[in-house]
Amino acid sequence: MNAEHDWITTPVTVDLLRGFLDVETTALGLLPHRLPTRARRQIPDAQLTLAEAQPSGVRLAFRTRATTVELDTRPTKRVYRGLPAPPDGVYDLLVDGRLTAQATVTGGNVYTITDMFTQSAELTEGPAGTARFTGLPAGDKSVEIWLPHTEVTELIVLRTDAPVERAPDSGRRVWLHHGSSISHGSNATHPTATWPALAAARGEVDLVNLGFGGSALLDPFTARAMRDTPADLISLKIGINLVNADAMRLRTFTPAVHGFLDTLREGHPTTPLLVVSALLCPVQEDTPGPLAPDFDGGTLRFRATGDPAESAAGRLTLNVIRAELARIVAQRAADDPHLYHLDGRDLYGEREYAQFPLPDEIHPDPAGHRRIAENFARLVFGTGGPFAAGDPIADASRPASGCGTLE
Repeated sequence: MNAEHDWITTPVTVDLLRGFLDVETTALGLLPHRLPTRARRQIPDAQLTLAEAQPSGVRLAFRTRATTVELDTRPTKRVYRGLPAPPDGVYDLLVDGRLTAQATVTGGNVYTITDMFTQSAELTEGPAGTARFTGLPAGDKSVEIWLPHTEVTELIVLRTDAPVERAPDSGRRVWLHHGSSISHGSNATHPTATWPALAAARGEVDLVNLGFGGSALLDPFTARAMRDTPADLISLKIGINLVNADAMRLRTFTPAVHGFLDTLREGHPTTPLLVVSALLCPVQEDTPGPLAPDFDGGTLRFRATGDPAESAAGRLTLNVIRAELARIVAQRAADDPHLYHLDGRDLYGEREYAQFPLPDEIHPDPAGHRRIAENFARLVFGTGGPFAAGDPIADASRPASGCGTLE
């Protein structure tokens, strides 16, 4: 802590947070979660346990005249044994919606994954640290601090050189999104550069991001959490994790999709609901999983290990899933005028792959995230899109008509 200011200390409380579903009280402060307690009790593996606690899309929001802000946190950094440690997670500070400053926090806990296949891990505890932002514009302003999207972050205390007050409701529509590691933000360099965060900014909506690395698996507890979360707009990105985990066959996939959608409609009967299939991923287009890491050449890449011939017997590939999702949505849309489908290759397809290849064969790079966000904003939030502002079908409180598939 710097001593040059007369500091005002503000505990981090729930009313300062956005983009979370639950908080846990720790010995140091608050730990945001993106799944509620009931759902967390049903998580079957360490991967989702870690992913849901990584605060992708979670941010502090407040108003202040402060020009210097400090946030004490204790991060938990994930590393893989045998691979170089990733850089420290980035905290993005926005002033009136514009990225104005960034900071990192050194130290903290270290979560070392010792086996990539089993996700077995060791936790080494470490000290708290401080994210410090200086030189902010003078005058009253809205401030958001977006937390590192891949670092579990315990929030301890906020210090400022002027008083802080809770930010008023933005009045924006709430967009609830569920997806895989790409939605979580894998390979994005900072939290407001994930494709959902970029798309939310373009669409002028408030994001609740339930993108979970490796864990978009049609889990019923995730569906129930979404059912119970207030939202004006909902999207689901389905496909890649089911294939690369080799988690289902076509016979079980179809009723699982119906069950997930049925659960959502119990809580959101008329909310615009968009089902998005997988982005282009050449290694999994017509080859089933499971996916395996490949360290040849000294960098991590992934390869599919299944037999393409077995897709005829019900093993899932991305093309099998895309066709079935389109069929399911078309069938249901006859009775659900607020249900939509988007082929994920319209967000990232052959053209994008040629311009922005997947560095590890699965995840886009930062430029790929930007392109996905641009395409999503144009097709979904843009004029005529299912989430278009001012369009009656984008307001769940008003009657709607029409249904469709975006192609």
